[in-house]
Amino acid sequence: MKNSGLKKDNLNMFETIALSVAIIAPTAAMALNISLMSETAGYSSPLIFLVATIVVGLVAYTVIKFNHYISSAGSLYSFTKVALGEKMGFTSGWALLLAYITLGAGTCAGFGAFFSQFLGAFGIHVAWLPLSLIFSIVMILVGTTDAKVSTSLMLAMEGVSIFLILILSIVIIFKVATTTGLSLKPFKTNGVKPSALASTSVFAFLSFIGFESASSLGEETKNPKKYIPIAIGSAVFVTGLFYLLCSYAQVVGFGLDAAGLKAVSTSALPLTDLADKYMSKGFGTLLLLSASLSFFSCALGSACAGARMLFAMSKDGIMPRIMSNVHSKYKTPYISLIFVVAISAIIQAALYGKNGIEVFGYYGTIGALAILVSYIFTCIGGMVYFTKIKVWNAVHLIIPVLSIVALLYVLISNIYPIPEFPNNIFPYIVLGWIAIGFVLINIFRTGKEAEEDSVNENLG
Repeated sequence: MKNSGLKKDNLNMFETIALSVAIIAPTAAMALNISLMSETAGYSSPLIFLVATIVVGLVAYTVIKFNHYISSAGSLYSFTKVALGEKMGFTSGWALLLAYITLGAGTCAGFGAFFSQFLGAFGIHVAWLPLSLIFSIVMILVGTTDAKVSTSLMLAMEGVSIFLILILSIVIIFKVATTTGLSLKPFKTNGVKPSALASTSVFAFLSFIGFESASSLGEETKNPKKYIPIAIGSAVFVTGLFYLLCSYAQVVGFGLDAAGLKAVSTSALPLTDLADKYMSKGFGTLLLLSASLSFFSCALGSACAGARMLFAMSKDGIMPRIMSNVHSKYKTPYISLIFVVAISAIIQAALYGKNGIEVFGYYGTIGALAILVSYIFTCIGGMVYFTKIKVWNAVHLIIPVLSIVALLYVLISNIYPIPEFPNNIFPYIVLGWIAIGFVLINIFRTGKEAEEDSVNENLG
């Protein structure tokens, strides 16, 4: 399995869209995040999703523009490197790598938790971690094969799951509308402080993590400068609408009163509880399976995107060369994929004493904070690069500036006021990871320069 390139012109537009949709994992987001958000945001989760959709749309503007000019497996790393130089590019990519690893770990744990509940409905009891580890092996097998197989599988699993949740959401809204009546209360602050809404919004951004991941297929997609921007734009727009509808349905479904707020914030399986209430227990069990599949597709997508970024960084000589090895038959970065999945499995095992849903919350939050850092670097890079090549004028710069301000506000709100443990340490884990990255880039750059000097001496 020698070092060579990824498989060119392999993926069509729908297969490209599949990676972004899989990592966003709308079903997984709606299966857990509303309950987590309700603990601090009350009934206002739909409002947070509305704002997050707008902010992510602004960030997507810069990412889409980069994809019109640059096609690379390195995604945001490659964009930032071209715009701001190797060190800043590495920092952006390094933060994004943390996001993909922790998101993969969190969603794999989420898969274990939900699939365990699904099996429990049939009297089969298995803990979340063994299930997660078994399916981590499946992820390696699927992710190593032709990218057409993995992307098509992810799109199919997520498509079925989204359809089932849409049915439930429409039924809830219709029944509430014909009984107690609908309300705009979920789109108001309802007395919650802006700082609390901002800190809670990390879960909304977590729900969008991966919208940019189609960029990592830049070397494998047919007509990437056309298909990838379409994939990213449609993923953000359609997913945003889905979140608004489904978050609203969940909040009004539980009820806009103290009892409803307590029910949604304490529910471990909100979609299943709502299905039992508004449809049937059987439909609730089916949703458990669909949510499990969504978590699995997200974990698989995260591993695939992370592997391709490691591949690109390795080709540039700032990661071990072995990471750029590709499978001799399928032309996939199998070494990088195994590395990402293995690290994700190790950090899951480190929290075995917690339940899978808690592990998802912990690692998902870290991943969301890490990717916000990468988004900020990308927006700054877009301002520098597109101004330099005279594509953007002063008016165009308003969009990335607004993106940066919004993202910085969310990051700061997760540091102060100081949140409760363990949320208070998550920002510092991200900062520590970035600090390690600065050390590594200097080590790898020194090795790279030494290698280049040796080559030049031999040529001389």
